[in-house]
Amino acid sequence: MRKNIAEFLGTFWLVLGGCGSAVLSAAFPELGIGLLGVSLAFGLTVLTIAYSLGSISGAHLNPAVTIGLWAAGRFEAKNILPYVASQILGAITASLILYVIVTGNGTLIGSFAANGFGEHSPGKYNMLSAIVTEGVMTFMFLIIILGATDEKSPKGFAGIAIGLALTLIHLISIPVTNTSVNPARSISQALFAGGWAMEQLWLFIIIPIVGAVMAGFLYKLLKEE
Repeated sequence: MRKNIAEFLGTFWLVLGGCGSAVLSAAFPELGIGLLGVSLAFGLTVLTIAYSLGSISGAHLNPAVTIGLWAAGRFEAKNILPYVASQILGAITASLILYVIVTGNGTLIGSFAANGFGEHSPGKYNMLSAIVTEGVMTFMFLIIILGATDEKSPKGFAGIAIGLALTLIHLISIPVTNTSVNPARSISQALFAGGWAMEQLWLFIIIPIVGAVMAGFLYKLLKEE
């Protein structure tokens, strides 16, 4: 239970910090943090949780990461559903808090920080671009996570590498899909945005998981002696 609570809190912080910066601060009049600021916000949420709650649950904060770690032989199958459920609930709770904040000055939530492709992509990129982007970015994210947390890697630096990796991923892919690489993050935003966001949600659930599983199996193969 303590691991599930840690995953709930960690994913709550990721969505509140990352999506909150996108919704509240990205284009704030004159002082907006922009794409770079939002990218840093997502990276900082992972970095801070890695060092605060990582010792309890491993700080997955992402269903794709949990399933990818299972594929790599680093996580037991029996714990996947409790972890994923905790992550999704944490993300939705953060979105509820964010909704209350955003609407506090009479603002409509619009698309919130939902992920999309086609006309709902920030840069109007098509579905193929979204699939390739989400698949490759999640694949590389898992490779970095697995490598940084490997028993032979330098101790104490994994959180920095993983946080910076997520920052870089957002710097690359926000224009394409608004960056998911995390089904819990996408579910939480789509539930509040509704409409097209729910219709396109399948891509941001399936593709990150596929990318993560591929990375997990490949890393396991590379590590076999």
